[in-house]
Amino acid sequence: MMQVNVTGGAISDREKEAYIERANQKYAIGTVQALDIHVDGDYVDLRYHLASRPFSRIRRITGYLVGDMSHWNDAKAAEEKDRVKHM
Repeated sequence: MMQVNVTGGAISDREKEAYIERANQKYAIGTVQALDIHVDGDYVDLRYHLASRPFSRIRRITGYLVGDMSHWNDAKAAEEKDRVKHM
C-alpha cells in the first residue's frame, strides 16, 4: 500500500485515487512507496518516492551485452578467457 501525504489544502478521495492510479501507470506497480501531493490553489505538485532497485552492471564481452557469465556454455566461457584484454 502506497503512503499518500497531502499538504497545502484538501483533495477528494476520488482525486487522490486518480493520482495513485497515475503513479502506478507511470511507474511499475509497487515501485512507488510514497506520494506527496502539495495543493497550491488550482494546481498540485506531485513528488514520487520510489523504492530502491539493485544495480546491475552490463558489459560487452565477446560481442554480447551481459550482466554476468553464469548462463554461458563452456565454449563461450573459454572464448572469454582466451580473449586479449587491453589495459
